[in-house]
Parts: sequence; C-alpha cells; structure tokens
Amino acid sequence: MSRNSENSIAGHTVTAAAMSRTLCCMADTATAKVLIRFFKTGPGEYGEGDRFHGIRVPQLRKLVPMFASAPLNELIDLLHSPFHEERQLSLLVMTRQFENQTGDAGCEEIYRAYRQNSAFINNWDLVDLSAPRIVGGYLFTRSRAELDLMAASPLIWDRRIAIVATHFFIKNDRFEETQRIAKRLLADSEDLIRKATGWMLREMGKRDMATLERFLCDNMDQMSRTTLRYAIERFPEKRRREYLKGTVSIGKKRPQGADGR
Repeated sequence: MSRNSENSIAGHTVTAAAMSRTLCCMADTATAKVLIRFFKTGPGEYGEGDRFHGIRVPQLRKLVPMFASAPLNELIDLLHSPFHEERQLSLLVMTRQFENQTGDAGCEEIYRAYRQNSAFINNWDLVDLSAPRIVGGYLFTRSRAELDLMAASPLIWDRRIAIVATHFFIKNDRFEETQRIAKRLLADSEDLIRKATGWMLREMGKRDMATLERFLCDNMDQMSRTTLRYAIERFPEKRRREYLKGTVSIGKKRPQGADGR
C-alpha cells in the first residue's frame, strides 16, 4: 500500500479541515451547553474560553478508525483547534497511531510532537485519555528524567501529564515513578494536580496496598486533604476515618511489604 493511499479515505488525504467538518456536522447545541458547564469554561476557571461542538467521547471513538491514517502534521493542526472535541479527536487518533507503531522512530516522532504541543492538551480529560499511553508508554523503557522536568513545569497541563503518565508504570507493577512524581507535586496548589496525584496513588494502592500505606505514612503531613481523600478512597471505612482524623499510627508501625521494611 502506498503512503498516499495509507493517508486517504476514498482517495482523499485525511486533513485537519476534513476532520473538523465531520465534527461540525455532528454538533449538538444542547449537549454543548452541558459540556461548557461541566468543563468549567467561565472566567478564571481552568477551561476558560473553551468551545464545544457537543459531541460525547463514545461518538468520537467511533471516528478513530476513519481517521487513523491521518498524517501527524494534520493531527497537530487539529490539536490547535479552539474546539474541545477536535483536540480530543486529534489525541485519540494520535494515541491509536502510537500504539500501532512498529519502530522506535515513529513512537519518538509522536511523543516529541505531543510534548511540543502540550499547551493545547489543556484540560484534564485530554491529558487523561492520552498521557498514560503516549508519555508513559514512551518513557517506560527510557530515561524517566523528562517526567521530572514536566513535574517542575509552570504549565499545569505538563504537571498533570507527568503524574498521569505514571499510570502506565503502575499497570506494569512499577511504582517508583508514581511515588517520586507524587512527592514532587504534594505541595502543588492546583486542585486538578492534587486530584490527579491522589488518583494515581489510589491506582498504585490497587496493585500494592502496602506500598501506598508506606508512602502515606512518610508523606501525609505534606499532603493536601484533596490528595489524601482520593488516595484512600478504596480503604475500609474505619481505616479511611483514621487517616482523615489524623489518628492513624504513623511512624510507629509501618505496614510490612514484600521487602520486609
């Protein structure tokens, strides 16, 4: 199959404009109004000024096979759209392409494009649907130093990418990256970062409760209430109350893990 045919639908190159037109035809004003409120688009809110067609994620996912061969430069153009769903579709297709790569060069190209355009991955859902697979998947067998750089970024979306990307590591039973990045973000003032940090700690606890409790014992004094609530959400009720009331034994009897510490 030629490169031209790979990047075409019915003989036409897949372009950002073509993808945008498809979404415009699917627009739903009533749903758009709901999404505008849900994603906090008012003045001073994290999604200020974001625009919506009114298309739900399941509908967008059905379009991914249709546009799966879109050239990366067209996906980046679509990622720069003022419409939320257009950026979502770009990231969904980009993620599919990353997963289908058979060589390092293609993965690196997508990863670098993703990182260079992180300012447009500018809402929590956009980060969450793409960061684990693209960033976590790429860095899993490479230096994780870039996670630390993202965690130190002044851009809130870079910081959320850093912690959410570690979900890929968690799913592969590697927890050191989550703990390291979480510790760096414990003092973050942004609610979206506190929630994401607690979420990843909770995911870690699903795989290894002893590791989570050791982390909590060592770091609970520096942790926001929001992060703590998210992290202990799956704890038994009595244990959760102990953490929330600050009556849990910290430093006296650390939970035993496989390492015996």
